[in-house]
Amino acid sequence: MQIGIIGLPLAGKTTLFNLLTGGQAVTGGGRGQVNVGVARVPDRRLDVLAAMFRPRKVTPATIEFTDLAGFVPGETDRAKLNAFLQSVRRSDALLHVVRAFESATLPHPLGSVDPARDAREVDTELLLADLQVAEAARRRSSEEEAQLALLRRCRAALEEGRPVRHLGLANEEERLLRGYAFLTARPLLVAVNLSEEQLRAGDYPGRAALEEHCRRQGSGEPVAFCGAVEAEIAALDEADREAFLKEYGLAEPGIARVARAAYAALGLISFLTAGEQEVRAWPIRRGLTAREAAGKVHSDMEKGFIRAEVVAFDDLAAAGSLKAARDRGLVRLEGRDYVVRDGDVIVFRFNV
Repeated sequence: MQIGIIGLPLAGKTTLFNLLTGGQAVTGGGRGQVNVGVARVPDRRLDVLAAMFRPRKVTPATIEFTDLAGFVPGETDRAKLNAFLQSVRRSDALLHVVRAFESATLPHPLGSVDPARDAREVDTELLLADLQVAEAARRRSSEEEAQLALLRRCRAALEEGRPVRHLGLANEEERLLRGYAFLTARPLLVAVNLSEEQLRAGDYPGRAALEEHCRRQGSGEPVAFCGAVEAEIAALDEADREAFLKEYGLAEPGIARVARAAYAALGLISFLTAGEQEVRAWPIRRGLTAREAAGKVHSDMEKGFIRAEVVAFDDLAAAGSLKAARDRGLVRLEGRDYVVRDGDVIVFRFNV
């Protein structure tokens, strides 16, 4: 699963990408090269389980990010525009970085800072690209009637300025549209890059307008971060980090909130495994069954699945140990069709 980071030049896309991935990136090949990196998803539950089980290693869930080329509204070079749109199409979800900070040394490419306008500019370009796809597909005679009806719905929404994600498509409808690769069908998250003063104040000019735009686009609440402050936090050791965060009135780095929001935007949850060898968070699509989740650990577990011993993380944390949780009757035996919940701590029973 891959999240593409998009936005105007000088918004802080690459800064956010480097902070999320720890500066570890490889460059993808081909036209319109992009940087690809993996980010850890912060999860305090792993710290609790690590203290409880004292494993040899702790493995968090991860997400792959791509730092896509900056987009300039009104781009007339079709090759550049097409390269941007193609890179967006290769992403499973989008993280749009908009800028709220002023800077004399980094002039805004549109002449003034307006985060809601910037969000609208990029969203409009994606809507127009989708409308062209819908129009072209509608003229073809090879589409089945069900597809044509669905394309008409998409076209009507796009003409009204509404993204395809607004339609609330069923799984079968999503399958029928998969070949069209609509850009506005992808989950969208907005991250707003603040100045240090804005971060301290907990507010920024244009906030209400940006939040309203995000509600209309179905992208959820924008996540605020300050690239300059986050870079300082990343350079500190653990002992100094907590004091630095308190100075800004923060419970955790903004990067942690961005990573978790991106994880949720993909429709992912984590189930957990814990033992002396390893404590680990396993990312899965929401709605997967216990048998399918077992296959994420190892294919043999899915093939030979017998039962899953399941305890909710909160119950396990309150009990203090797996043995105590069992003694209190908090550990359940679940079958293959049990739908895994976020935070389930699972021991799989299987027969090879």
